[in-house]
Amino acid sequence: MFKLTGSLNKLVLIVLLFTVFSVQSQSQEKTNLKYIDPTIGNVAPLLNSNRPIVHLPNQMIRVYPMRYDHLDLQITGFPLLAYNIITPQVIFYVKPSTGVISDTSWNRRMNYDQDFEINKPWYYSTIITDEDIKTEFTVGERTGIYRFTFPKGAKKNLLLSHCYKNGLYEFTEGNEIQGTEFVVDAIHQQKGTVYMFGSFSKASQSGKSQGEKDWGKYSVGTWGGTKPTRMEGEKAWISYTEKDPSVIEFRYAISFISPGQARKNFEELKGVTFEKLKEKGISAWEKVISQINVEGGTESQRRTFYTALYRCYPRMTNISEDGKYFSGYDKTIHEDKRPFYTDDYSWGNFLALHPLRMIINPEAEADMLQSYVRMYEQSGWMPDYPRHFGDREGMFGFHSAIMFLDAYRKGIRNFDVNKAFEGMLKSAEQATMLPSRNGPKGALEDFYNEKGYYPALHPGEAETDTTAMAKPGQKRSAVAITLGHSYDGWALSEMAKELGNNDVFNRFAHTALNYKNLWNPVSQFFLPKDAKGNWIEIDPKFGGGHAGLDYYNENNGWTYLWNVQHDVEGLISLMGGDKSFTKRLDQIFIERLDRGKLAFFNNFPDQTGLIGNFGLGNQVSFFIPYLYNYTSSPWKTQKMTRLLLDTWFKDDIFGVPGDEDGGSMSSFVVFSAMGFYPLKPGIPMYTITSPVFSKVTINLHNGKTFTLSAEKSSRTNKYIQSATMNGKVLTSPWFSHDDLMNGGTLVLEMGDKPVEWNSR
Repeated sequence: MFKLTGSLNKLVLIVLLFTVFSVQSQSQEKTNLKYIDPTIGNVAPLLNSNRPIVHLPNQMIRVYPMRYDHLDLQITGFPLLAYNIITPQVIFYVKPSTGVISDTSWNRRMNYDQDFEINKPWYYSTIITDEDIKTEFTVGERTGIYRFTFPKGAKKNLLLSHCYKNGLYEFTEGNEIQGTEFVVDAIHQQKGTVYMFGSFSKASQSGKSQGEKDWGKYSVGTWGGTKPTRMEGEKAWISYTEKDPSVIEFRYAISFISPGQARKNFEELKGVTFEKLKEKGISAWEKVISQINVEGGTESQRRTFYTALYRCYPRMTNISEDGKYFSGYDKTIHEDKRPFYTDDYSWGNFLALHPLRMIINPEAEADMLQSYVRMYEQSGWMPDYPRHFGDREGMFGFHSAIMFLDAYRKGIRNFDVNKAFEGMLKSAEQATMLPSRNGPKGALEDFYNEKGYYPALHPGEAETDTTAMAKPGQKRSAVAITLGHSYDGWALSEMAKELGNNDVFNRFAHTALNYKNLWNPVSQFFLPKDAKGNWIEIDPKFGGGHAGLDYYNENNGWTYLWNVQHDVEGLISLMGGDKSFTKRLDQIFIERLDRGKLAFFNNFPDQTGLIGNFGLGNQVSFFIPYLYNYTSSPWKTQKMTRLLLDTWFKDDIFGVPGDEDGGSMSSFVVFSAMGFYPLKPGIPMYTITSPVFSKVTINLHNGKTFTLSAEKSSRTNKYIQSATMNGKVLTSPWFSHDDLMNGGTLVLEMGDKPVEWNSR
């Protein structure tokens, strides 16, 4: 409950809040922005929740309230920058308070009411209920503005703190402050420095607080630090008297380069009001969201779709500042006319997020791939999980190779192709394949290159490889690596073929088939082998240690049974042809867990969003429902994608079935709802499924328009009866990237009965 004291002021504040929101909503009611709800999926099924991120598309500043998830009833503070949008890693934070400041004020968590919270991509607002403080935020490219509305007549404070040890704040000229954050990411062994410059609203009254220096207009001070006489400290505060205005702004800029650059970035806010910056944010989002327009479907489906589209834009982020950027790969500041992007998960984002960007913004995709090339030039290794301060140790494989090949074959070549190929080749020949580890290869990679599979240990057998032993808890994930690296080897050999490098093509073409070395014809699963070539008998449904990391990775053997995207035809042959393949594919969706969910999720916490043994909550499963399009029963793809979207992607706080990972799962939703999907990145083709909407229009950057029309599409009319592309009958559920980018028109005749369609 709110305090009774000042309740009238509170009522007036609420009325004003909803009046402003109503006007804003009316101004957007004819645009797609009204469908975006950043709170969708803010409570995770098990692991990491989505967060209501305020940011501009693919820009540096990303902010969300510091709390566990949407059901956390208290907020710790409001960050100035979200360094990581998956796990809550933030940089600098501010919080408001009233009354007397004490040394515990910074640690107090703030109560709020979700019903008074407003979440938009460009704007956030909440009310701190126990002190009646309205908090608002809007965002620029390298800047942000917090606006706090305090109760009339209250003593007003803003408290700044750090999220890592030894951070420093320094007041410079009265209402101006600069800060330094020394980031130490112990999990991923990364360190870096971030700088901030900001200013607070000027006050009309003079006053002193707690004996600190009076600057003549308001009181400021710091807690901790080594030079208090210079107004330096690890924590900072500014106080306004009861007679000062109720509305206080904190405007700031962030830099990865220097304090001086942070001050220069601050010029982005020169002459810009809070409302003007918010309007700029609306315009920026309107530009990207209006690229895809849908008709039909339900309002709930449109909310899910456009929120998923919004979630495709936090990654990658442009960290260029005034034609310069700090590289975490050589710890040097570089000048570059092209924007430099970082923060990506190639292991998950090569599947759909990068392919989606190749459609809706191929120019930005080229800049992002060139950023990968720059990272390789600066560090000597092609990154897989690029972050602000270097390549993160994560997952396995070199799937950036697939991204480069996919872009090249889709006509995106405005990056240093030869240097990219050089980096791809070095990764294949010289880098470790171990998951969650970067660096040079070891004996296990030599074994893989000689024998064509990654050797596994028997259950309970102690690790023998010194490279793997160097990191506590390191697991080999032997089956997953063999399958994943087969795809990488295929991508490398195909890129070599494109570039006319016959030597590399001939050396690596056969590695695309290495997955066959772990095919067990008796069990019909991919199973581990030891270094002597003996099968290791495990239960592929439940075996492999926690999260399956000994043999698989984050998912069980049923999921990895299909991880041969680059050679589905070869997998069909292994399984005995179309009928056997289809029957096996049917089985994953009906296969029972054979144990309680508690036991299953304790072992596979990532494999959520279950239907049978299929789990939609993790990236390696996204393409599986589309494999029916390789059979004579593509209607099953149409059935399953509709069921998955309707079941696991609701427009509420529980509406995401697993770790969204900054766009990977959202891009799956965008593609699937539109009615097509890039099943095999590296091949410039799309496979068709049942669209949620009766019409989809994509406004392409080349000035052309791609249209998908499914006039009779509905919940029951979900089966494609026939299809034409530009008036030409399609005899299989496939069309090319050129068909799309040339402004094609795909027309689907929909009905309520399944139709057998020839496979590709």
